[in-house]
Amino acid sequence: MIFPYTVRYGKPLFRLAARKGGNVADRIAANPGGDPHRPCICIGQTVAVAPGRTMEAVDTANPYDYERMMEDLGLLKQRYPFLAVESIGRSVLGKTIPSIRIGSGPAEVHYNGSFHANEWITSLLLMKFIEDYASAYVNGAPLGAWDVRPLFEQTSLWIVPMVNPDGVELVLRGLSRENPYYRQLMEWNCGLQDFSGWKANIRGVDLNDQFPAHWEIERDRRGVPGPGPRDYTGMAPLSEPEALAMAEFTKSRNFQLVAALHTQGKEIYWNYRDLEPRESEAIACRLASVSGYEAVKLHGSDAGYKDWFIQEFRRPGFTVEAGLGVNPLPVSQFGEMYREIAPLLLEGLASVSIKS
Repeated sequence: MIFPYTVRYGKPLFRLAARKGGNVADRIAANPGGDPHRPCICIGQTVAVAPGRTMEAVDTANPYDYERMMEDLGLLKQRYPFLAVESIGRSVLGKTIPSIRIGSGPAEVHYNGSFHANEWITSLLLMKFIEDYASAYVNGAPLGAWDVRPLFEQTSLWIVPMVNPDGVELVLRGLSRENPYYRQLMEWNCGLQDFSGWKANIRGVDLNDQFPAHWEIERDRRGVPGPGPRDYTGMAPLSEPEALAMAEFTKSRNFQLVAALHTQGKEIYWNYRDLEPRESEAIACRLASVSGYEAVKLHGSDAGYKDWFIQEFRRPGFTVEAGLGVNPLPVSQFGEMYREIAPLLLEGLASVSIKS
């Protein structure tokens, strides 16, 4: 199958072949007249790509930004047409926030990543999981110790891999003078050009302090008076389009369980003001068992996505703090983190499929 691929950077055809699979002969045949050793004419040029059968779409060796995620979604959709990709809304700067559904079962589950911009590695974890889950299902192969076919047939998993695309781009690409918030962002960041520690969205609001679950208490606890790199709750709950999109998306589905991936700490938070259902602690213990993380009963935190989900629906909701270190965690940690997180994500699906 041949499909169009738009070049982000000047790339020789042999490098494009290495990135997207196949071989140079295939690339030359698909793009007659192209010199395999010369860069593409310009950024934005469209070339024809025929994905190889064994290539991996998701590159786990490099930092993972929004454009790379969108490219990978196109590749994965071509390879696995049963993946349903749609938009749940747009960011402040107008970027589409995609969701991906995998599975055909009646029990609905939701996972998300990159609420916080400097935790972009969670997007990479989820995108790699989508690829591996889809591949295992198609090939009838196990994923780790799991036979995924029953999970696929009993559950529908909805993943929003990057809730905060504007923030992720700011962390990984820096601040362009063309950004409409350039002046404000420089002021909010104390005049520093280094945005690698930025957690908030592009308007300086912490998206995981935006939900109507005792929001006023969290606002007063944080005590952050205005926009900045972290911990500003905004002027009101769901004032930011990314948080509003997540709330509306969640209300539109019938999720039996949700998990928000964050970094770091190797901990699983499972409770909220004693509103969680009885089975939440037992599920958290199973998630901890397969991942090596610690299940923690957390107090003194409000207004997060998990908090709101538990309060609103009285169903199991989890915050998973992946990895160890100082955010942003380096991509060199990805392999170890994925070996811990993939079984946890599968166990979450199994917890729901058992009930169905």
